[in-house]
Amino acid sequence: MSLKLDNIKAPIAHEMEEFEQKFRASMKTRVLLLNKIMNYIVKRKGKQMRPMFVFLSAGTCGQISESTYRGASLIELLHTATLVHDDVVDEANYRRGFFSVNALWKNKVAVLVGDFLLARGLLLSVENKDFSLLSIVSDAVREMSEGELLQMEKSRKLNITEDIYYEIIRQKTASLIASCCAVGASSSGAGEEITKLMREFGEKIGMAFQIKDDLFDYGEEEIGKPVGIDIKEKKMTLPLIYALSKAGWVERRKIISIVKNESNKPKKVKEVIEFVKKSGGIQYAEEAMNKYHQDALLLLNKFPESDYKRSLIQLVQFTIDRHN
Repeated sequence: MSLKLDNIKAPIAHEMEEFEQKFRASMKTRVLLLNKIMNYIVKRKGKQMRPMFVFLSAGTCGQISESTYRGASLIELLHTATLVHDDVVDEANYRRGFFSVNALWKNKVAVLVGDFLLARGLLLSVENKDFSLLSIVSDAVREMSEGELLQMEKSRKLNITEDIYYEIIRQKTASLIASCCAVGASSSGAGEEITKLMREFGEKIGMAFQIKDDLFDYGEEEIGKPVGIDIKEKKMTLPLIYALSKAGWVERRKIISIVKNESNKPKKVKEVIEFVKKSGGIQYAEEAMNKYHQDALLLLNKFPESDYKRSLIQLVQFTIDRHN
């Protein structure tokens, strides 16, 4: 990959180091078990793209401030809480190659840890009177929950249309990246109009990001997540939705039957993947992803050139080019 995260991070390298220390401090507690779990969670941190979106958006719109650090921490705390709770709901033992909190400490502890993280994020905002940031992020958490429930409701009948798919990924994934960019803008002193514009920018990136994630399901090799995992979990994503919309009644019924009743058989999953590829589902999803990408970049044209803006554009490209 031509773009490296360390290069993209260059204009905010110092801020990211400082954020790491502030974030660790925000998770400190006097309860030994909780401290142990918090340390485990911090060690498992991924690419840190969410805080990068916050800081680069702040720099693009105005000045990075103490409020920006708190906004990035708030997003990380609330997002981590949702992941811990998700693993309990999904009965997942692993997340990104590491044992999940519930796998190591059982469900009861995991639920309480998630609650602690939520409370910590809320208190961090209230204590510092960051009410606008709290409003932005709380709205995203609500959207994420609604999106998850909408997907569960629709996946039972496997009747997800393209419109419903877009609504699900807008709520489940795009709302969080949208809140990162809106928090960055708001914390930099930007007005309501600019904050709204950055929120829209982040939402479009989030849509492209999730479509890219869904395309991994049809990859040639297992990078990031196992090939065919969405099909095994009976998730209807854009490549499959499009392919089914172009299929005849008999073929459509056959494929839906496989997803519903035989998605635990690797040979049958492969059959669905081949059907999607043959029907042009991959190309269609890639075109949709690129459209969201281009629309997002057009919104950034309204901002003056800066190192922050250039890195933000590169970070967007990274989300489209990534392999995991």
